Amino acid sequence: MQTVLGANGQIAEELTRYLHDNVTDDLRLVSRNPSKVHETDQLFIANLLDAEATAAAVAGSDIAYLTVGLPIDSTLWEQQFPTMMANTIAACQKHDTKLVFFDNTYMYPRTPTPQVEDTPFEPSGRKATVRAQIATMLLKEMNAGTIEAVICRAPEFYGPGKTKSLTNAAVFDRIKHGKRPMIPLNAHTRRTLIWTPDASHGMGLIGNTPDAYGQTWHLPIDPQRMTYADMIQIASSVTGKKISYTTVPEALFKLGGLFNSAVKEASELLPRYRADNIFDSSKFAARFPEFKATTYRQGITELLEQ
Repeated sequence: MQTVLGANGQIAEELTRYLHDNVTDDLRLVSRNPSKVHETDQLFIANLLDAEATAAAVAGSDIAYLTVGLPIDSTLWEQQFPTMMANTIAACQKHDTKLVFFDNTYMYPRTPTPQVEDTPFEPSGRKATVRAQIATMLLKEMNAGTIEAVICRAPEFYGPGKTKSLTNAAVFDRIKHGKRPMIPLNAHTRRTLIWTPDASHGMGLIGNTPDAYGQTWHLPIDPQRMTYADMIQIASSVTGKKISYTTVPEALFKLGGLFNSAVKEASELLPRYRADNIFDSSKFAARFPEFKATTYRQGITELLEQ
């Protein structure tokens, strides 16, 4: 049996589909309010802040995938993510279960230097510090040989369904609703986005590849280096309409943060948009050459034609 911990989001849902179609239909979906993706899915209600509940959720699993997400709230992250990671590690150790951790890039340096799997952590900000903390917790156990685990890391999302990201909300969702897209800070820095189904499918592939364990992997992305201006040009081609955009300066985000807590929380991430963001997934491409990552043109076309 394979178990998805934190089974309500887009990443978990796409992972469940991949595992069902390519690996096994013996799947357990765990969250505080889980729902089935397939009729054969087994639902398990658990709060990962509860160590005993987490251990019970993992019991009997060959592989557990930690895909839990939280609202962008620094205090909530500090209070909950370390406990969830500690409980998940302990549960997998207790039941001799392999662990696949879905991670992000918040802890990486905010520079144009290409990001690779062994890029040192340089967290800046509360959320980045939490992400560095929980990744380091798992790496420590992996290096000590107390758990068989793998880290799957993804850059910013874009994608279908319930995908949540600044790019989806500020750019593609606005285009779909006939509104002008809003670009954070600079429309001409090169971005790295990952199509959410690719992230999930890549994670499922890694999780079921025995020699992938004990490592960190960057999940598959289109290796093109596009700017937001480039992406909006593709969107204009897809829609057949000339799409104009507005670039939002950092000062306006700071002003908005005085009145809106969500804007204030998002402001921590803004330095990532000042410079090129180059996430390198060549390690994955070399190990899994049959995997064809979704191109930006394919992804944008699917989003706008939904």
